[in-house]
Amino acid sequence: MERNQLHRLVALSRQPLFDQGFLDEQFLQLEELQDDANPNFVEEVVTLYYRDSARLILNIEQALERNPLDFNKLDILMHQFKGSSSSIGAKKVKAECTFFRENCRAGNGEGCIRTFQQLKKEYATLRKKLEAYFQLTRQVGPAETACRPK
Repeated sequence: MERNQLHRLVALSRQPLFDQGFLDEQFLQLEELQDDANPNFVEEVVTLYYRDSARLILNIEQALERNPLDFNKLDILMHQFKGSSSSIGAKKVKAECTFFRENCRAGNGEGCIRTFQQLKKEYATLRKKLEAYFQLTRQVGPAETACRPK
């Protein structure tokens, strides 16, 4: 396959991540920062996100095990997680963070737990999809320019 076809394949594999609502415009902005000097910039940022967010998830899980729940602490932790998720364009994860925080403000512990389970599902799904995407981009090599999805 010629190089242009391979880059089209990468773009086609990325498009469903936007169409299905997993990623938003922020991911494209990260891609625009990638260049020849740092061809794996986006993958490195996403890797750091998953490393840091693993700690936050653990802290949230521990806070959810406490009785009574400290909704203020949970909200602060989730605010951090939402900010990290926003920075890579993790749209569905960010939405679940918002729902979680709404449950915190309402003092709804069961809602927090339910939403957190859904958040972890969205987080794991995105991770799997991005790992497959980055594996393909590594095989193809850097593109000359990032192209926006339709």
